Amino acid sequence: MSGHSKWATTKHKKAVIDAKRGKIFTKIGKEITVAARLGGGDPDGNPRLRTAVVNAKSVSMPSENIKRAIQKGTGELPGVAYEEITYEGYGPAGVAIIIEVMTDNKNRTVAEIRHTMEKLGKGMGENGCVSWMFHKKGYIVVAASKTTEEKLMTLALDAGAEDLQAEDDNFVITTPPSDFERVRKAIEDGGIVPEAAEITMLPQTYVKLEGKEADQMLRLMEQLEDNDDVQNVYANFDIPEEILAAR
Repeated sequence: MSGHSKWATTKHKKAVIDAKRGKIFTKIGKEITVAARLGGGDPDGNPRLRTAVVNAKSVSMPSENIKRAIQKGTGELPGVAYEEITYEGYGPAGVAIIIEVMTDNKNRTVAEIRHTMEKLGKGMGENGCVSWMFHKKGYIVVAASKTTEEKLMTLALDAGAEDLQAEDDNFVITTPPSDFERVRKAIEDGGIVPEAAEITMLPQTYVKLEGKEADQMLRLMEQLEDNDDVQNVYANFDIPEEILAAR
């Protein structure tokens, strides 16, 4: 799981930087709008919306932006109807990639993603070609410097976590998706702020990359995530921490 842990932490730090130029606000705003449209505008009764709002606050998204995004979802304000689509494909060395998008123009989005995948990866595949290699899980990364393993284990397992592992300088907690929000809240109520916390697709196996292939894979991830229609990208690469830290 180390490859995923390092990338999740790197991605979270990048999101904080992206927030300064508004890009991450656009993506989280879409998620809030769709979550409110599907499950209602009350975060207390809508777990997907509640998670999106917590993520918005973690990157200092203004409360007024959050409110407007919810109102667009509930119909109180005019908004765009987004379609949720998942694409699958392969990166350098056969790395498995899942791309989740929200778009108001499917033809534009698939053309852009196909171009990026063919330029920097091996291309797109059929639905189901790589998703069997992943499990949907709640995923929380906590810096080991912030707590003891015993305290974190007590908080997490009592709240419903299924596993806690020490990895390098972090503790990595996995949960069933349904228990993710409760576990995260228990950890934060215990005075611990996670490095990263998300519902994600965890790979069952990893492809180790170095050198040119590692650089190409990271450029592919960055270009995919730079696309305004792309919400999440999951991949089963494992790249040395020193290469990730240099991005």
